Amino acid sequence: MTDNKKQIIPKRILASLISSVSAGVVPRSGAPYIAIGRQDEIAALLSDLELMNEGGGSMRFLVGRYGSGKSFLMQLIRGYALERDFLTADCDLSPERRLYGSGGAGVATYRELMKNLASKAAPDGGAMPKIIAKWVFSLQGELISEGITPDSPMFSAKLDAKLFESLREIEFLVGGFDFSRVIGEYYRATQRGDDIRAAACLRWLRGEFSTKTEARRELGFDVSAIIGDNNWYDFLKLWASLSRAMGYRGLLVFIDECVNLYKIPHRVSRENNYEKILSMFNDTLQGRAPHLGLVLGGTPQFLEDQRRGLFSYEALRSRLCDSRFSSEKHKNFVGPVIRLTRLSDDELLALVVRMTSLHAQNFNWEPRISRDEQVKFVQICLDRAGANSMITPREMLRDYMTLLNILMQNPNVDFDAIVGTAVTLKTDEPEAPAPTDAPRSKFDPADIDF
Repeated sequence: MTDNKKQIIPKRILASLISSVSAGVVPRSGAPYIAIGRQDEIAALLSDLELMNEGGGSMRFLVGRYGSGKSFLMQLIRGYALERDFLTADCDLSPERRLYGSGGAGVATYRELMKNLASKAAPDGGAMPKIIAKWVFSLQGELISEGITPDSPMFSAKLDAKLFESLREIEFLVGGFDFSRVIGEYYRATQRGDDIRAAACLRWLRGEFSTKTEARRELGFDVSAIIGDNNWYDFLKLWASLSRAMGYRGLLVFIDECVNLYKIPHRVSRENNYEKILSMFNDTLQGRAPHLGLVLGGTPQFLEDQRRGLFSYEALRSRLCDSRFSSEKHKNFVGPVIRLTRLSDDELLALVVRMTSLHAQNFNWEPRISRDEQVKFVQICLDRAGANSMITPREMLRDYMTLLNILMQNPNVDFDAIVGTAVTLKTDEPEAPAPTDAPRSKFDPADIDF
């Protein structure tokens, strides 16, 4: 992005973007405006979308240090998926949300995913009622195109027949009978204007009933199961299958902060969660989860720790470990694990230049920082011991946004007075020595196309 051709961003998105980056938080909207680098990783994840569209399933593990860009890349791909007419759902794991657990820890993850269920028309989440309504409207449009008008006496019966014909395809899947019945009842309740019954159906679909007795009382009919800790993943697969009937291209699910599974103190509970990951992995790669994509984000510890990480579970270690022919010098984005290396020097500088322009646009001021000073700031960051391999965009941007804020609010202070001779960055983890053979790119700002 050049200075003479600035990209205009809506104020609401821009303000949220600046505040998120300043606080070291991944912005939920506006990620493409600050996307620098990661072309190979993005291309690999976008190729999974095409596989899902063709009826396949996919599962990827994004592995990187805190602040390396895992969550940012997830939000970026989430936006691309919505633009391509996929449904998306995302959540962060926590001590209260796991992939497997008793006392509601498992279904809590499903509830959070359904809360954040998004479509192109509802990108901020809460899309469940909207996607069902859109589906019904599309079926009505098909009837009208067939010459059956809404005032025709057979219109309602024909619409019911089309709806249940689509649902019949998922009735034979695990949990499919109850799932299709509740969706059908939700449709009938909305047609009757029965808001109470429609709300009860949505509660069941979101996994909010704790007992079958409570569900039967609220729904007004028998169900053989409710969505709980043991079966929530089966219903995720049902949503993926139904997404195709609804006219979408598939369901892409993002599960971040998987390091919380690594932190589970009890071995049996931790291995139960890893067993669930193994089940997901096998389903997606063996064709038992059509139109479903899973992206899990975690740290290298979560993956590689032989005592508590995924590699402590032999079945996962044998599937996810690197081949003996793998090397850091060679790229491989076809496998299930995508390791995020640090951005190059050129990309870090380009990111600094991009954030300077966005900061100026948001606060309507002319930043008092030259291109040479931007280069100097990046060089100071990289000159810190270990930064050549350990520095992350989060660390650098937090300091840089602070620098811009100080320059904006203190007109009498210049760059050199703030930075001095060094910038000390705080890291989330202890520093590790840089590899002696790690390549260090030399950049010239005149060679970069911003």
